[in-house]
Amino acid sequence: MTKSQKDNLFQLIKSLSKSEKRQFKLYVGRLGVNADSKFLNLFNFLDKATTYNETSILNKGGIKKQQLANVKAHLYKQILISLKLSPSHQNVRSQIREQLDFASILYHKGLYKQSLKILEKAKEFAILNEEKNLAYEVVELEKVIESQYITRSISSRADELTIQAKELSALNVIASKLSNLSLQLYSIILKSGYVKNEEENIYIRDYFYNRLPKFDISHLGFREKLWLYKAHLWYSFLTQDFLNCYKYASKWVTLFYENPIMINSHPVFFLKGNNYLLESLFFIRRKKRFEKTLLSLEKIISSDGFPKDNNIEALSFLYINLHKINLYFTDGNFDEGLKIIPEIDSRLVFFKNRIDEHHVMTFYYKFASMYFGSGDNDTCIFYLDKIISNKSLSMRQDLLCFSRILNLFAHYEAGYDYHIDTLLKSTYKFLLKMNDLHEVQKEMIKFIKSLQNIYPQDIKKAFIKLHSKLKTFEDDPYESRAFLYLDIISWLESNIQNKPIGEIIKNKYSLNIDR
Repeated sequence: MTKSQKDNLFQLIKSLSKSEKRQFKLYVGRLGVNADSKFLNLFNFLDKATTYNETSILNKGGIKKQQLANVKAHLYKQILISLKLSPSHQNVRSQIREQLDFASILYHKGLYKQSLKILEKAKEFAILNEEKNLAYEVVELEKVIESQYITRSISSRADELTIQAKELSALNVIASKLSNLSLQLYSIILKSGYVKNEEENIYIRDYFYNRLPKFDISHLGFREKLWLYKAHLWYSFLTQDFLNCYKYASKWVTLFYENPIMINSHPVFFLKGNNYLLESLFFIRRKKRFEKTLLSLEKIISSDGFPKDNNIEALSFLYINLHKINLYFTDGNFDEGLKIIPEIDSRLVFFKNRIDEHHVMTFYYKFASMYFGSGDNDTCIFYLDKIISNKSLSMRQDLLCFSRILNLFAHYEAGYDYHIDTLLKSTYKFLLKMNDLHEVQKEMIKFIKSLQNIYPQDIKKAFIKLHSKLKTFEDDPYESRAFLYLDIISWLESNIQNKPIGEIIKNKYSLNIDR
């Protein structure tokens, strides 16, 4: 019986570095009794294996079928314990929890004064690093100990701890409400994309402001401001207010630069903030600021002081390369952009277990768009098929929608007329099912369908007619979202003017070259 490559234990072992494997063997080898244990033998077997095959484990691993589940669970736990002990996996949160554990041990031994001394330092460290949930835990344990360790200062100490607990609790509630709101908005945009009409806009507006907690900005710390900016950012993305996206992404990144210690404490949030800043700059077409921000981010990531681990490595690859591709879209330099695709595509395989499928499909859509812009429609169709044929994928509907529409245009450009009818039917069926057939999409599909009945000498007139119709939607807050995914206006202009689409886009962006 051969199981999927996605076996959790197998993935964990394959994610280990050489030093982590060495540390694990030293950790389990500290007791001689483990030298020939079943779980260590299983580790060695899986470490050498290229695929997870349960039959091979049972035949060669010296483990009986009824033992396998327990041995795997024990090995998984031992690996995590070993990783926890590694200095490379120690962070602010783990250091504070360790001090809490030490203080708890001392408390239970009746060494109250020693326990309180550790807790005071842990609390200061937690507040300094904006770990207020842990700071609240520290204060609660301090209250328990102070109630049993009687001192002359108990009255003032009780008041002090009570006030601290109240302040921390209030800030934790605000942070929790803001993080909940941010996560809920993120979930909506992944599922449905941007707002599609005024009714949805009113719903999202009410949804946002009804859940936004009351606060005094001057009383908020780093963590609370971070969640506040994130919530506003997702609200702005949903409503396609890209200037406000830029505003709140800038606030997010600036918050880190004003508190540099937080870059090392929360590198993932720092990376994400820069990602959204770059995304909003791309949408509002600020090319010079985009380039400057991208170069600055690359420099910080490659610096010696920036944290390094598997997660950060994967996110850095994701954000840097998505925006490197976007940079070529800003000036229509598609031929140059094609040069970086093979390396990115090959590295996607390396990161396959660390980058979610949605982002992989986003890369494929970017690749397809780049090839479409350069005139290589066959390769464009190849990457689009990876998205369209993925039946198990649950991802943002607007990306699925425009993958199908771009696929129609690529088939038309490639001259595959015999596929058009079938593709039109399947695309209509898909869009109607997801209830996402908007005016821009209707006009585009209607146009493709009509091309089969237009005489060659009238095609240019048809392009001009569609261009005139679509231009009316360019500033429409709900219809213009189509142009974020597929620059159909530039494609039409390239056909009307008989110029490469890259040249059309380059001329447009040259107007913003000083921005």
